[in-house]
Amino acid sequence: MRLLAAGVLLLAHLCTAFYLPGLAPVSFCDDDKESEGCKSLIELFVNRLDSVESVLPYEYDAFDFCQDKEEKRPSENLGQVLFGERIASSPYKFTFKKQETCKKVCTRSYDPENSADRSKLAFLKKGMQLNYQHHWIIDNMPVTWCYDVEDGQKYCNPGFPIGCFVTPDGRVKDACVINSEFNKKNTFYLFNHVDITIMYHSGKDENWPGARLVMARLRPQSYKHTDENNLSCEGPPMEIPGEFNSKLNLIYTYSVTFEEKNNIKWASRWDYILESMPHTNIQWFSIMNSLVIVLFLSGMVAMIILRTLHKDIARYNQIDSSEDAQEEFGWKLVHGDVFRPPRKGMLLSVFLGQGTQIFIMTFITLFLACLGFLSPANRGALMTCAVVLWVLLGTPAGYVSARMYKTFRGEKWKTNVLLTALLCPGIVFADFFIMNLILWVKGSSAAIPFGTLVAILAMWFGISVPLTFIGAYFGFKEKPIEHPVRTNQIPRQIPEQSFFTKPLPGIIMGGILPFGCIFIQLFFILNSIWSHQMYYMFGFLFLVFIILLITCSEATVLLCYFHLCAEDYHWWWRSFLTSSFTAVYLFIYAVHYFFSKLQITGTASTILYFGYTMIMVLIFFLFTEQAFLQKETIIIICLRLRFTAASKI
Repeated sequence: MRLLAAGVLLLAHLCTAFYLPGLAPVSFCDDDKESEGCKSLIELFVNRLDSVESVLPYEYDAFDFCQDKEEKRPSENLGQVLFGERIASSPYKFTFKKQETCKKVCTRSYDPENSADRSKLAFLKKGMQLNYQHHWIIDNMPVTWCYDVEDGQKYCNPGFPIGCFVTPDGRVKDACVINSEFNKKNTFYLFNHVDITIMYHSGKDENWPGARLVMARLRPQSYKHTDENNLSCEGPPMEIPGEFNSKLNLIYTYSVTFEEKNNIKWASRWDYILESMPHTNIQWFSIMNSLVIVLFLSGMVAMIILRTLHKDIARYNQIDSSEDAQEEFGWKLVHGDVFRPPRKGMLLSVFLGQGTQIFIMTFITLFLACLGFLSPANRGALMTCAVVLWVLLGTPAGYVSARMYKTFRGEKWKTNVLLTALLCPGIVFADFFIMNLILWVKGSSAAIPFGTLVAILAMWFGISVPLTFIGAYFGFKEKPIEHPVRTNQIPRQIPEQSFFTKPLPGIIMGGILPFGCIFIQLFFILNSIWSHQMYYMFGFLFLVFIILLITCSEATVLLCYFHLCAEDYHWWWRSFLTSSFTAVYLFIYAVHYFFSKLQITGTASTILYFGYTMIMVLIFFLFTEQAFLQKETIIIICLRLRFTAASKI
């Protein structure tokens, strides 16, 4: 037990502390020392703006901020496009070690008589009202806004708000609390100035020229600039009245300073952001909670299997008369019916094939993330890896589905292959397409471009579907799974069942323990998706993944044993649904999370939240069916051992 705990601690520590940045370091130097391996220009890139009160992200240009005259857009991978990231260059450009104070970026003028200006300003106000946040990037590193939270701890947010809104009744958002001057009711305050501090690690004592950037922080400010030719970054805040009746000029400015920070290495420059998230203790509690459940279930399963099989083998070894040998009870009475093909065997085999594909994809993705290859610095790498793996894993899906369907004595092999390749991916794509239409109508940056949708369809039909057919070909060529007992020609009558051995109560109870292992980790995953928090603890997630797999298998085996003892041999679908019912609890938790933790408003955002949640639930539903295959293996082993012992009579 101590060795197990020590191993868990060591693995989680390694997996959470180590990551590969994914990019080669860039060296910066003074303007007069610029060379091929060292540059002086520091470019600031902007990403899409998002909000915890809306699921609709928008591009930076949608809010009429200052734009780069020669806008550049770095190439984005598939994961970034699917997550709605839209990175572009900005007019904020700095020279290494050159301090700037209250430098003007641009001026935006609005006339109440101009309908275009009215709509632009109204959209900007809406962004402040819904607490939309900027996401800026310098040298592939987020520019953070650090502030004090509870118990004197400092939290570094990779985003900062557009501004804030004081409601007509005087209520304010968190962004307004930091400035006591934001006190006028029914007024918008725009953060039109930023104080940026860039910290660097000097290479003078190292073997590389110049310096490397290790941290970029900012503090948003609001100043009412009255004279464009004589800017002063002090004084009253920039107010935008609730009623737009007169001309308005918004002047955007910035200040930048540089600090040497040689105690921070370039390879660990993300650590200060990740360490400001105080979740480690809760994660350990989650792991310990899950381990207790696993140990309890393991003990129960081991006790049942060892006790039952040991008694059976001992009894068969001591039998003197053939008459006694035929006295059977409990689950042994249904050995001639336990492998009778299930109803809707086609659908079950399709689900099993798709579940195998998702299971292998999840395992490899989490393993690579645990090793650090899919770190936060590698933007979009996690989603790209998952999609590519899913496409390439069509062969296992086709093989498992075809092999199981052949074991069920099915004959419509063409239908089986087509459903395996198209059914579940088709449901996910249809849901995703409807959500994308809503995003497109709303003008959100998360709307997937038409070209990307065509590329996804090409990967699906051009790679995944043919690989599924190849897997199915080899699956149908194999012999059916050999069962240790012959199935009776006449089905055995099932006696009346008690309440707890009926299908529905057993299925509902079966999903509770697996969900208990993951619900804490699920909270952090939902936070990273909907509250835009950075998720990096893949070591914990990988451990919970393994624990979930074991828990689903053991809970399913345990409940299967109980209802086989009640002489009910319809275990195929019950086994599948027992562990897969965890997905229903996931959906219930997602509903609870929506109403208790999120502040999402608007019909479109609500539809998007539940639409994407249904995709997650379906994937999880298929993923947890791996317990079914393990339970079938255990049943075959148990029956084989039992009849091996009986053959010694």
